[in-house]
Amino acid sequence: MSNKKRLSANHAWLYVLIGGALEIVWASGFKYEAVPMFAVIISLIISFDLIIKATSVLPVGTVYAVFAGIGTVGTVVVEAVASNGISLARVGIILFLLLCIIGLKVTSKGSAA
Repeated sequence: MSNKKRLSANHAWLYVLIGGALEIVWASGFKYEAVPMFAVIISLIISFDLIIKATSVLPVGTVYAVFAGIGTVGTVVVEAVASNGISLARVGIILFLLLCIIGLKVTSKGSAA
């Protein structure tokens, strides 16, 4: 028997948020040389480790959708800042994506069942 404490749903969601933020780092690092390769590799490994841990408590589909959505929104924002602009259509689509991500989180039962 293992004495490991089970991860709470709140901590699992925190892992998803941190993993999503780290996805922004490593995904942006593929394009921008300002992000050191070491930071790209470390953030990639840590982000997936956090996501794997979160899926032990939360539904895999929801976790991955939220993780990918955070990464998508974040990398679009990084790209907009780096290129000094973003279209109104893209802003609308990003806001819709954020609404969908929030909807997935709110409707998640917080269990793997």
